[in-house]
Amino acid sequence: MSDFFAGKVAFITGAARGQGRAHAVRLAGHGVNIIAADICRDLPGMDYPNATQADLDETRDLVESAGAKIVTGIADVADQAALKAVLDDGLAHFGRLDIAIANAGIVRYSPDDDPIVTWNDIINTNLTGVWNTCFLARQPLIDGGRGGSIVITSSSAGIKGTGTHMTGALAYTAAKRGIVGLMQCLALDLAPHNIRVNTIHPTGVVSGMTMNDAMAQMVASGDPGLLAMQNALPIEILQPDDIADAVEWLVSEKAKYVTGIALPIDAGFTVR
Repeated sequence: MSDFFAGKVAFITGAARGQGRAHAVRLAGHGVNIIAADICRDLPGMDYPNATQADLDETRDLVESAGAKIVTGIADVADQAALKAVLDDGLAHFGRLDIAIANAGIVRYSPDDDPIVTWNDIINTNLTGVWNTCFLARQPLIDGGRGGSIVITSSSAGIKGTGTHMTGALAYTAAKRGIVGLMQCLALDLAPHNIRVNTIHPTGVVSGMTMNDAMAQMVASGDPGLLAMQNALPIEILQPDDIADAVEWLVSEKAKYVTGIALPIDAGFTVR
């Protein structure tokens, strides 16, 4: 598989920590060079901190330790111009693009003071940000003439809704379901270029999104919506490397005929 990956380039959003970092390090170990973007600042509608510049620097160090090259940049995925600047910088360094992983995402399950801000922050990041990522990656992937792969991080919420009145959870579910439709459209659009597009749907994964004071307080409160979010298999939460296993397969030659699918990596969450 390393021969297949050697010299290729992947553009990854939300790469400073969690799943995005795991994908970057995993692919770097196969010889894939990385273009890594993250917001590195907090958003007003969120109740937990986003990744920092120090987190993004750590991803850089880990990728380089794995033997690959990396270009990093700070950009809010909702800001297409800023995101384009990061991608353009990477393309100037590496001269090609083969893989795009639209991974950046946020969530809020707690009550908020301004539901409109919460809704807009989540939709702008989780839906518009995914479209921005795919829109920007589309032409460089086509221009390469080598085919390629786009993987979009959805969620178990992109398959199965959970009863709630919380604006953050509603926006999160709407966005994660919406990008499935986006994925299907892109899969059809890009199939003639041998570019495959798929979504992944993880259950809970250890990350800054899940391991924070706000989430801990919600779990301790016994909120029935969260209590319903339990896996069928006897594991409470997955590790980022568990998701990287699936992404590694999806972007490899072993999945060369897999496109247009919504792949659960959910420990049976969606069948409960």
